[in-house]
Amino acid sequence: MNLKTSMITALVLLGAALASANSFAQTQAYPNRQIRIVVPLPPGGNVDLIARTIGQKLTESMQQQVFIENRGGGGTTIGTDFVVKSEPDGYTLLLVSAGNLTTNPGLFKKLPYDTIRDLAPISLIARVPLILIVHPSLPVQSVQELIAYAKSKPGEINVANGSTGSAGHLALELFAMISQTKFVSIPYKGSAPALADTVGGHMMMMIDPLSTSIAHIKSGRLRALALTGTERSALLPDVPTISESGLPGYEASVYINLLAPAATPKHVITKLSAEVMRITQDPANRKKFSEQGIELISSTPEEATAFIRTDIEKWTKVIKEAGITPE
Repeated sequence: MNLKTSMITALVLLGAALASANSFAQTQAYPNRQIRIVVPLPPGGNVDLIARTIGQKLTESMQQQVFIENRGGGGTTIGTDFVVKSEPDGYTLLLVSAGNLTTNPGLFKKLPYDTIRDLAPISLIARVPLILIVHPSLPVQSVQELIAYAKSKPGEINVANGSTGSAGHLALELFAMISQTKFVSIPYKGSAPALADTVGGHMMMMIDPLSTSIAHIKSGRLRALALTGTERSALLPDVPTISESGLPGYEASVYINLLAPAATPKHVITKLSAEVMRITQDPANRKKFSEQGIELISSTPEEATAFIRTDIEKWTKVIKEAGITPE
Protein backbone atom coordinates (compact mmCIF):
# COMPACT_ATOMS: atom_id res chain seq x y z
CA MET A 1 0.00 0.00 0.00
CA ASN A 2 1.56 3.34 -1.11
CA LEU A 3 1.42 6.61 0.77
CA LYS A 4 -1.42 8.04 -1.35
CA THR A 5 -3.60 4.98 -0.79
CA SER A 6 -2.88 5.04 2.93
CA MET A 7 -3.89 8.70 3.16
CA ILE A 8 -7.14 8.08 1.28
CA THR A 9 -7.95 5.14 3.53
CA ALA A 10 -7.21 7.20 6.61
CA LEU A 11 -9.42 10.04 5.40
CA VAL A 12 -12.30 7.66 4.67
CA LEU A 13 -12.03 6.13 8.12
CA LEU A 14 -11.80 9.55 9.72
CA GLY A 15 -14.89 10.72 7.80
CA ALA A 16 -16.84 7.65 8.91
CA ALA A 17 -15.78 8.17 12.51
CA LEU A 18 -16.79 11.84 12.43
CA ALA A 19 -20.16 10.99 10.85
CA SER A 20 -20.76 8.35 13.49
CA ALA A 21 -19.75 10.72 16.27
CA ASN A 22 -22.00 13.44 14.85
CA SER A 23 -24.94 11.03 14.59
CA PHE A 24 -24.33 9.86 18.17
CA ALA A 25 -24.10 13.45 19.40
CA GLN A 26 -27.38 14.33 17.68
CA THR A 27 -29.07 11.32 19.24
CA GLN A 28 -27.68 12.19 22.67
CA ALA A 29 -29.00 15.75 22.29
CA TYR A 30 -32.54 14.47 21.78
CA PRO A 31 -34.75 16.21 20.93
CA ASN A 32 -33.17 18.72 18.55
CA ARG A 33 -36.05 19.03 16.07
CA GLN A 34 -39.83 18.64 15.95
CA ILE A 35 -41.51 15.40 17.01
CA ARG A 36 -44.50 13.79 15.32
CA ILE A 37 -47.07 11.78 17.28
CA VAL A 38 -49.17 9.62 14.97
CA VAL A 39 -52.73 8.91 16.06
CA PRO A 40 -54.04 6.04 13.88
CA LEU A 41 -57.59 7.32 14.14
CA PRO A 42 -59.56 10.24 12.64
CA PRO A 43 -59.54 13.56 14.55
CA GLY A 44 -61.90 13.77 17.52
CA GLY A 45 -62.54 11.30 20.29
CA ASN A 46 -60.70 10.51 23.50
CA VAL A 47 -57.46 9.24 21.95
CA ASP A 48 -57.06 12.35 19.79
CA LEU A 49 -57.87 14.63 22.74
CA ILE A 50 -55.27 12.94 24.92
CA ALA A 51 -52.68 13.04 22.14
CA ARG A 52 -53.11 16.77 21.60
CA THR A 53 -52.83 17.53 25.31
CA ILE A 54 -49.74 15.35 25.71
CA GLY A 55 -48.25 16.89 22.58
CA GLN A 56 -48.78 20.41 23.89
CA LYS A 57 -47.23 19.58 27.27
CA LEU A 58 -44.23 17.87 25.63
CA THR A 59 -43.72 20.92 23.42
CA GLU A 60 -43.51 23.09 26.53
CA SER A 61 -41.18 20.82 28.49
CA MET A 62 -38.87 19.60 25.71
CA GLN A 63 -38.55 22.96 23.91
CA GLN A 64 -39.33 21.36 20.54
CA GLN A 65 -42.57 21.41 18.57
CA VAL A 66 -44.61 18.23 19.00
CA PHE A 67 -47.39 17.91 16.44
CA ILE A 68 -50.19 15.39 15.99
CA GLU A 69 -50.75 13.58 12.70
CA ASN A 70 -53.95 11.59 12.24
CA ARG A 71 -53.56 8.51 10.03
CA GLY A 72 -56.82 6.60 10.39
CA GLY A 73 -57.94 3.45 8.61
CA GLY A 74 -57.63 -0.30 8.76
CA GLY A 75 -58.67 -0.53 12.40
CA THR A 76 -55.58 1.59 13.32
CA THR A 77 -53.25 -0.74 11.38
CA ILE A 78 -52.39 1.86 8.72
CA GLY A 79 -51.09 4.46 11.14
CA THR A 80 -49.41 1.86 13.31
CA ASP A 81 -47.60 0.34 10.32
CA PHE A 82 -46.44 3.82 9.31
CA VAL A 83 -44.77 4.29 12.69
CA VAL A 84 -43.29 0.79 12.66
CA LYS A 85 -41.58 1.57 9.35
CA SER A 86 -40.41 5.04 10.42
CA GLU A 87 -36.84 5.90 11.40
CA PRO A 88 -36.30 4.68 14.99
CA ASP A 89 -34.90 7.97 16.23
CA GLY A 90 -37.61 9.19 18.62
CA TYR A 91 -39.06 11.73 16.19
CA THR A 92 -42.04 9.62 15.08
CA LEU A 93 -44.17 8.17 17.88
CA LEU A 94 -47.48 6.32 18.11
CA LEU A 95 -50.30 7.13 20.51
CA VAL A 96 -53.00 4.48 20.35
CA SER A 97 -55.66 2.77 22.40
CA ALA A 98 -54.81 -0.67 23.69
CA GLY A 99 -58.34 -1.44 22.59
CA ASN A 100 -56.87 -1.52 19.08
CA LEU A 101 -53.22 -2.26 19.72
CA THR A 102 -53.84 -5.41 21.74
CA THR A 103 -57.01 -6.66 20.04
CA ASN A 104 -55.82 -6.45 16.43
CA PRO A 105 -53.45 -9.45 16.79
CA GLY A 106 -56.53 -11.56 17.59
CA LEU A 107 -58.88 -9.88 15.13
CA PHE A 108 -56.72 -9.95 12.00
CA LYS A 109 -55.25 -13.14 10.60
CA LYS A 110 -52.29 -11.20 9.24
CA LEU A 111 -50.94 -7.82 10.31
CA PRO A 112 -48.22 -5.94 8.41
CA TYR A 113 -46.21 -5.79 11.63
CA ASP A 114 -45.64 -7.72 14.85
CA THR A 115 -47.00 -5.72 17.77
CA ILE A 116 -44.46 -7.07 20.27
CA ARG A 117 -41.41 -7.25 18.01
CA ASP A 118 -41.81 -4.02 16.04
CA LEU A 119 -42.83 -1.49 18.69
CA ALA A 120 -41.11 -0.16 21.81
CA PRO A 121 -43.60 0.84 24.53
CA ILE A 122 -42.78 4.14 26.25
CA SER A 123 -45.59 4.43 28.78
CA LEU A 124 -49.24 3.87 29.50
CA ILE A 125 -50.84 7.31 29.46
CA ALA A 126 -54.51 7.07 30.32
CA ARG A 127 -57.31 4.75 31.31
CA VAL A 128 -60.81 5.40 30.00
CA PRO A 129 -63.46 3.49 31.93
CA LEU A 130 -66.41 2.07 30.06
CA ILE A 131 -69.87 1.85 31.54
CA LEU A 132 -72.66 -0.67 31.16
CA ILE A 133 -75.79 1.31 30.34
CA VAL A 134 -79.35 0.27 29.55
CA HIS A 135 -82.42 2.04 28.25
CA PRO A 136 -84.81 2.82 31.14
CA SER A 137 -87.46 0.60 29.55
CA LEU A 138 -85.33 -2.48 30.31
CA PRO A 139 -86.68 -3.71 33.68
CA VAL A 140 -83.33 -4.11 35.46
CA GLN A 141 -81.66 -1.99 38.12
CA SER A 142 -78.40 -3.88 38.69
CA VAL A 143 -75.92 -6.25 37.05
CA GLN A 144 -77.41 -9.24 38.84
CA GLU A 145 -80.90 -8.31 37.69
CA LEU A 146 -79.59 -7.94 34.14
CA ILE A 147 -77.99 -11.40 34.28
CA ALA A 148 -81.18 -12.95 35.59
CA TYR A 149 -83.27 -11.19 32.96
CA ALA A 150 -80.90 -12.17 30.14
CA LYS A 151 -80.96 -15.81 31.24
CA SER A 152 -84.75 -15.77 31.23
CA LYS A 153 -84.73 -14.34 27.70
CA PRO A 154 -81.57 -15.71 26.06
CA GLY A 155 -80.62 -13.94 22.85
CA GLU A 156 -83.47 -11.43 23.06
CA ILE A 157 -81.65 -8.35 24.34
CA ASN A 158 -80.21 -6.23 21.52
CA VAL A 159 -76.92 -4.54 22.40
CA ALA A 160 -75.43 -1.70 20.33
CA ASN A 161 -71.71 -1.51 19.68
CA GLY A 162 -69.66 1.04 17.77
CA SER A 163 -68.20 -1.60 15.44
CA THR A 164 -67.22 -5.24 15.38
CA GLY A 165 -64.18 -5.71 17.59
CA SER A 166 -64.55 -2.31 19.27
CA ALA A 167 -63.78 -1.91 22.97
CA GLY A 168 -67.47 -1.90 23.84
CA HIS A 169 -68.12 -5.00 21.76
CA LEU A 170 -65.29 -6.98 23.34
CA ALA A 171 -66.26 -5.78 26.82
CA LEU A 172 -69.75 -7.15 26.16
CA GLU A 173 -68.41 -10.49 24.96
CA LEU A 174 -66.24 -10.78 28.07
CA PHE A 175 -69.28 -9.96 30.23
CA ALA A 176 -71.39 -12.59 28.43
CA MET A 177 -68.68 -15.25 28.86
CA ILE A 178 -68.18 -14.64 32.57
CA SER A 179 -71.89 -14.27 33.35
CA GLN A 180 -72.90 -17.13 30.99
CA THR A 181 -75.50 -15.01 29.24
CA LYS A 182 -76.39 -14.43 25.60
CA PHE A 183 -77.05 -11.11 23.90
CA VAL A 184 -77.55 -9.98 20.31
CA SER A 185 -74.69 -7.64 19.47
CA ILE A 186 -75.55 -5.12 16.72
CA PRO A 187 -72.54 -3.37 15.13
CA TYR A 188 -72.80 0.25 14.00
CA LYS A 189 -70.51 2.47 11.97
CA GLY A 190 -69.29 4.35 15.00
CA SER A 191 -70.12 4.76 18.67
CA ALA A 192 -72.13 7.96 18.18
CA PRO A 193 -74.99 6.37 16.18
CA ALA A 194 -74.92 3.32 18.46
CA LEU A 195 -75.33 5.54 21.51
CA ALA A 196 -78.06 7.58 19.81
CA ASP A 197 -80.09 4.44 19.11
CA THR A 198 -79.66 3.26 22.70
CA VAL A 199 -80.85 6.63 24.01
CA GLY A 200 -83.77 6.41 21.60
CA GLY A 201 -84.77 2.96 22.83
CA HIS A 202 -84.06 1.18 19.55
CA MET A 203 -81.31 -0.75 21.38
CA MET A 204 -81.71 -1.91 24.93
CA MET A 205 -78.12 -1.87 26.13
CA MET A 206 -74.59 -0.69 25.39
CA ILE A 207 -71.11 -0.60 26.90
CA ASP A 208 -69.76 2.85 26.11
CA PRO A 209 -67.00 5.20 27.34
CA LEU A 210 -68.14 7.05 30.45
CA SER A 211 -66.98 10.32 28.92
CA THR A 212 -69.54 10.19 26.09
CA SER A 213 -72.49 8.67 27.92
CA ILE A 214 -72.44 10.50 31.25
CA ALA A 215 -74.65 13.37 30.07
CA HIS A 216 -77.39 10.90 29.08
CA ILE A 217 -77.01 9.09 32.40
CA LYS A 218 -77.39 12.27 34.43
CA SER A 219 -80.40 13.34 32.38
CA GLY A 220 -82.12 10.01 33.04
CA ARG A 221 -82.25 9.01 29.38
CA LEU A 222 -80.00 6.04 30.19
CA ARG A 223 -79.54 3.96 33.32
CA ALA A 224 -76.02 3.14 34.49
CA LEU A 225 -75.62 -0.35 35.94
CA ALA A 226 -71.88 -0.67 36.43
CA LEU A 227 -68.42 0.47 35.38
CA THR A 228 -66.09 -1.92 33.58
CA GLY A 229 -62.91 -0.76 35.36
CA THR A 230 -61.32 -1.70 38.65
CA GLU A 231 -62.52 1.37 40.55
CA ARG A 232 -65.60 3.52 40.84
CA SER A 233 -65.65 6.93 39.19
CA ALA A 234 -65.81 10.19 41.12
CA LEU A 235 -68.29 11.34 38.47
CA LEU A 236 -70.73 8.58 39.45
CA PRO A 237 -69.67 7.47 42.94
CA ASP A 238 -72.83 5.42 43.55
CA VAL A 239 -72.35 3.27 40.46
CA PRO A 240 -70.43 0.06 41.28
CA THR A 241 -67.95 -1.80 39.11
CA ILE A 242 -68.97 -5.00 37.35
CA SER A 243 -66.34 -6.81 39.41
CA GLU A 244 -67.94 -5.78 42.70
CA SER A 245 -71.41 -6.54 41.28
CA GLY A 246 -70.92 -10.29 41.38
CA LEU A 247 -68.37 -10.90 38.59
CA PRO A 248 -65.01 -10.67 40.39
CA GLY A 249 -62.01 -10.21 38.12
CA TYR A 250 -63.95 -8.55 35.32
CA GLU A 251 -62.05 -5.57 33.85
CA ALA A 252 -62.35 -3.99 30.42
CA SER A 253 -61.09 -0.41 30.52
CA VAL A 254 -59.58 1.30 27.48
CA TYR A 255 -55.89 2.01 28.00
CA ILE A 256 -53.98 4.58 25.95
CA ASN A 257 -50.33 3.86 25.09
CA LEU A 258 -47.38 5.84 23.75
CA LEU A 259 -44.92 3.81 21.66
CA ALA A 260 -41.97 4.18 19.29
CA PRO A 261 -40.40 2.00 16.57
CA ALA A 262 -38.61 -0.99 18.13
CA ALA A 263 -34.99 0.07 17.51
CA THR A 264 -35.37 3.51 19.12
CA PRO A 265 -32.38 4.16 21.43
CA LYS A 266 -33.03 3.25 25.04
CA HIS A 267 -32.05 6.66 26.42
CA VAL A 268 -34.65 8.29 24.14
CA ILE A 269 -37.35 5.90 25.41
CA THR A 270 -36.28 6.62 28.99
CA LYS A 271 -36.40 10.39 28.48
CA LEU A 272 -39.84 10.27 26.88
CA SER A 273 -41.15 7.98 29.62
CA ALA A 274 -39.93 10.38 32.31
CA GLU A 275 -41.56 13.35 30.54
CA VAL A 276 -44.87 11.50 30.19
CA MET A 277 -44.78 10.49 33.86
CA ARG A 278 -44.27 14.11 34.89
CA ILE A 279 -47.18 15.26 32.70
CA THR A 280 -49.63 12.53 33.74
CA GLN A 281 -48.86 12.90 37.45
CA ASP A 282 -49.40 16.66 37.46
CA PRO A 283 -52.48 17.33 39.66
CA ALA A 284 -53.86 20.02 37.33
CA ASN A 285 -53.66 17.72 34.31
CA ARG A 286 -55.23 14.84 36.23
CA LYS A 287 -58.09 17.04 37.42
CA LYS A 288 -58.75 18.35 33.90
CA PHE A 289 -59.12 14.86 32.48
CA SER A 290 -60.94 13.32 35.44
CA GLU A 291 -63.73 15.84 34.87
CA GLN A 292 -64.16 14.23 31.44
CA GLY A 293 -64.18 10.68 32.75
CA ILE A 294 -60.55 9.99 31.78
CA GLU A 295 -57.89 8.89 34.27
CA LEU A 296 -54.30 9.86 33.52
CA ILE A 297 -51.82 7.12 34.46
CA SER A 298 -48.17 6.34 33.81
CA SER A 299 -45.78 3.41 33.76
CA THR A 300 -42.22 2.47 33.03
CA PRO A 301 -41.45 1.11 29.54
CA GLU A 302 -41.05 -2.34 31.09
CA GLU A 303 -44.46 -2.16 32.78
CA ALA A 304 -46.07 -0.99 29.54
CA THR A 305 -44.49 -3.91 27.67
CA ALA A 306 -45.74 -6.43 30.23
CA PHE A 307 -49.23 -4.92 30.10
CA ILE A 308 -49.41 -5.13 26.31
CA ARG A 309 -48.32 -8.79 26.29
CA THR A 310 -50.93 -9.70 28.91
CA ASP A 311 -53.67 -7.70 27.18
CA ILE A 312 -52.99 -9.37 23.82
CA GLU A 313 -53.39 -12.79 25.44
CA LYS A 314 -56.58 -11.75 27.22
CA TRP A 315 -58.39 -10.32 24.21
CA THR A 316 -57.16 -12.93 21.74
CA LYS A 317 -58.81 -15.55 23.93
CA VAL A 318 -62.09 -13.58 24.07
CA ILE A 319 -62.06 -13.01 20.29
CA LYS A 320 -61.47 -16.68 19.54
CA GLU A 321 -64.07 -17.96 21.99
CA ALA A 322 -66.68 -15.47 20.73
CA GLY A 323 -65.84 -16.22 17.08
CA ILE A 324 -65.39 -12.53 16.25
CA THR A 325 -64.03 -11.60 12.81
CA PRO A 326 -63.41 -8.06 11.50
CA GLU A 327 -66.01 -6.54 9.19
